Amino acid sequence: MTAESTLCAIVPPYVLDRLAEDGHQPAARSLALDAAHRTARLTALPAARASADRLARVISDAGHRERLPGRTVRREGEAPVPDPSVNHAYDGLGATWTLFSAVFGRHSIDDQGLRLDATVHYGQDYDNAFWDGQRMVFGDGDGEVFGDFTACIDVIGHELTHGVTQFTAGLEYRDQPGALNESVSDVFGSLVKQYGLRQDAAEADWLIGAGLLAPGVQGVALRSMKEPGTAYDDPRLGKDPQPAHMRDYVRTGRDNGGVHINSGIPNHAFYLLATALGGPAWERAGRIWYDALTGRRLPADADFTAFARATVAAAKARYPEPEVADTVTASWAKVGISPT
Repeated sequence: MTAESTLCAIVPPYVLDRLAEDGHQPAARSLALDAAHRTARLTALPAARASADRLARVISDAGHRERLPGRTVRREGEAPVPDPSVNHAYDGLGATWTLFSAVFGRHSIDDQGLRLDATVHYGQDYDNAFWDGQRMVFGDGDGEVFGDFTACIDVIGHELTHGVTQFTAGLEYRDQPGALNESVSDVFGSLVKQYGLRQDAAEADWLIGAGLLAPGVQGVALRSMKEPGTAYDDPRLGKDPQPAHMRDYVRTGRDNGGVHINSGIPNHAFYLLATALGGPAWERAGRIWYDALTGRRLPADADFTAFARATVAAAKARYPEPEVADTVTASWAKVGISPT
């Protein structure tokens, strides 16, 4: 299935809201741009396809304007260019494609050879990066709070995974389905980084956006899957509001019902599973999450319990050893969710 295209951005609106309220003009402009993107109707364009088993990328440069796609600056197979943002975007798209292809046998984001398009240098000091249903778009950051959004490979993996969700379960972008949508992107964004570094689950930092915060900001990343709620605590950003357990679930009318906040709960369940199973997280834990997402049985309005049940079913279907499914069940139970 394919969900309606929804703008999915890496920096939560409540973070930009706080900065804007303190007079940070780049954040205010970024919020206005994000709001315009969310309300605009996307023009349906013919999807550019490559051979189903071949990577194809096109990187464009918006030149700090707010028009997409911008000028094409690097195509598949071309040599690196002097602009590091172009090369980071090119490499990040490739790393994401490689994880899904090599580990899960997926043929690009839509499983039909979709070309991966991205635009860099979008807007002036734009404090975000997003997937708009067709392409990745990167801001340069303002240099004061956020740096270049192309520099974090897990951010690229996160946003492109929104495309995978769009073409599979189509999880609605609100409340618990939306938090699952965000969490799935965090999971596979982290796996893109771990796979590239060939890290076991125990070695990984489990941070989303490590290195994105500018020097002087009191924080290490946008989110922590290992310890939700600890990624930052800064006078300008506030304190990371993510819960790690259902007893702390946040009910709010902002952020589409807290999609970037409550994603900490399923994020932590995945971290617990991956570290309990041991070894590379993309192997068993990642495979279970991928099977649950792509198994065509998960409804678009799935809540946390429905997704937990889907992961237990996926574990039972793929792994004959009962302890694997038992570990999945136990990991969800530790965050206050019972799949049974």
